[in-house]
Amino acid sequence: MLRFTAIFSAVACAMALAAAPAQAQTGERTIKIYGFGAKSGVVRIFGIQSEAAMQAAADKINAAGGVTLGDGAKAKIVIDYLDDRCNAEEGINALRRIAAQPDAIVAIGPTCSNVAEPVFGILQKKVGDASDSGIQFPIYTDVAAKGGLAGISEWSFRNVPSEAAMYKSVFEWVAATRKDLKTFWGGVEKDFAHSNATFNVMKDNAGKAGLEVLGQSEWLLADTSFSTQVREMKRANADVVAISAHPFTTCGVLKEMQRQGVKPKLMIGLTSSSSMETLQGCAQQAEGIIIPTSFAPVTAEAKAAAEAVAAKKSNMDLHNAAAWENVFTLKKVIEDQKIMGKPETLAADRKKMRDGLAALKQTQGLLGPVDRAADREAIKPYLFVQAKGGAWTVAHKP
Repeated sequence: MLRFTAIFSAVACAMALAAAPAQAQTGERTIKIYGFGAKSGVVRIFGIQSEAAMQAAADKINAAGGVTLGDGAKAKIVIDYLDDRCNAEEGINALRRIAAQPDAIVAIGPTCSNVAEPVFGILQKKVGDASDSGIQFPIYTDVAAKGGLAGISEWSFRNVPSEAAMYKSVFEWVAATRKDLKTFWGGVEKDFAHSNATFNVMKDNAGKAGLEVLGQSEWLLADTSFSTQVREMKRANADVVAISAHPFTTCGVLKEMQRQGVKPKLMIGLTSSSSMETLQGCAQQAEGIIIPTSFAPVTAEAKAAAEAVAAKKSNMDLHNAAAWENVFTLKKVIEDQKIMGKPETLAADRKKMRDGLAALKQTQGLLGPVDRAADREAIKPYLFVQAKGGAWTVAHKP
């Protein structure tokens, strides 16, 4: 047995040595794009779906020949995704781990705004500032939606729609088309940065649209009981109820509204809830809800992307649609900036990546061109979707 094991090991080593020169002769190279976000916890679905979209985008690029590096070599894109659990400390640690890798030139993420804000805070604020010891590493965010975060550092970029613009448009549309609506009540996940910030946008625009703001109900992201909040809502008897919450608590509130017989004339939801998770969790109760979103499978490109992500056993929504778009944008920057993807060119490649992203005034999105604002935020096309018959249908294109 010992003699057989020795012979087997020798053969295996010989095979490995024989394969090594062959691999070197092919000149096959890889370039890694890191991602980080929530793959565990209450909002884990968003990180899981971002990773699936990144993988699907990389597969499509690799099937077409990969990416051309600065020395003319072709490389395959490899995706590596870290779980930050939607926790600020773990997000900072994830970025530090990524930035320490000899093959890391850029990262996509994170999922949560309460992670993005401190993560961007440890980056160098202004490029070239020798007095600033912050990390010099480009981040291209796909999900974290709280407004204005890219302004924290010149190394941070976002492909996230402006919720201020979207909800302004929603309430202007409501004011123009629904003269019968007079009063407003809101519900909000008070402890989640995105939900809380967007609720303030909703409430402000409701008032500007002429709706009387009667009040609000509040709950936490991890809550599972909403009877008290819905009783408050029922007493208010508002024409419009806006729910600024993610799919899990949105469905909890909608089911409790059904139980208590709360039937507003119009419901408006949070962008993040324009997803299959909401329909899978409470399609009947969500019937009629209106939500603005920067993704729907209404173009040939969007349909193809959604199918590619579905092949990864995942769904596409506005968040991981941005992850898909980001991977293709990074391919363009790698090629335009002649990034080398070698350990010895690491610092130069990171700077080229940052400068290349900063130079982009427009990128191609799944719904059309995406413009870049001076503060490195995206100006994305959007539309309003409505839950009907267990599916999201287009209600209006501004």
